[in-house]
Amino acid sequence: MTRRGTTRHGSLQFYPRCRAEKILPRVKWNAISKQGKGLMGFIGYKVGMRSAFVKDNTPNSMTKGKKIIIPVTILESPPIKILSVRFYKDKKIVDEVMNDALDKELKRKIKMPKKSSKQKIEEIEKKGDFDEIRIVAYSQAKKTGIKKTPDISEIGLAGTVAEKLEFAKNNFGKEILIKEVFKEGIVDLRGVTKGKGFQGSTKRFGLSLQQHKTEKGVRGPGSGGAWHPARVEFAQPMAGQMGFFTRIINNLKIVSINSINEKDINPAGGFEHFGKIKNDYVIVEGSVQGPVKRAVLITSPLRANKKHLKKNYELIELR
Repeated sequence: MTRRGTTRHGSLQFYPRCRAEKILPRVKWNAISKQGKGLMGFIGYKVGMRSAFVKDNTPNSMTKGKKIIIPVTILESPPIKILSVRFYKDKKIVDEVMNDALDKELKRKIKMPKKSSKQKIEEIEKKGDFDEIRIVAYSQAKKTGIKKTPDISEIGLAGTVAEKLEFAKNNFGKEILIKEVFKEGIVDLRGVTKGKGFQGSTKRFGLSLQQHKTEKGVRGPGSGGAWHPARVEFAQPMAGQMGFFTRIINNLKIVSINSINEKDINPAGGFEHFGKIKNDYVIVEGSVQGPVKRAVLITSPLRANKKHLKKNYELIELR
């Protein structure tokens, strides 16, 4: 009888497998196309997973008109504010207007210039020496109750340059709600996975165990390759860092976006390891990377999938 083996796990597309530099990754906003105008992203915090009892209104679905149960992830999204407005020319920052009226928690995290620049958006608009506008936003994490330190991320704007400029001027110093950015459809989630530290090759890549009398260990990779070329190829499954990687989950269907004041979904005693939701929240179908309380970046879809766009769920209750 032949010996049963398994293929090597772990995609070589993700390389190198090293720890993420920051929790909220940078995004190539030019690659994302969004209809309309306004922000193309928002900062949220993972609350946890639940089973959602929904009515399936998807056209041509086998369960159309029926009540089904789907796995969902809940994200709390407190209002965000604009930290600064960045003006680009030929993909380089040429000007930046800072917001002087900042929260005290944010002033502790970043170093503000001693002499604030009195340059205003209107002055840069008169110069007209820019071809792209983005904002640097920070979350009001203190409103969630999980921590006080805000998370900061650069977020792209949709629309023409004139529409981006108008949005920056109208929302400078104001709170922006997630209901003003996303309503329905699908989104991508960018974040950092759960960290598992330094792990061996068997746990890291799912290798099958060696025979019990193997001389150099049962949980090793076995052969590390040929004698010549005399080196270890990068594709060999070796021990190393596992988890805490930057990953993207594409095309997650938004089941519901609501405020906790309009529809309270908090269970008695709050969610496990998180507590009670106090702000707006988003419920998406499927799972999201990272542990509870991890900050994630909700963005417009990079490659919108027609199958997921057709999905239409009516939320009845969470279980």
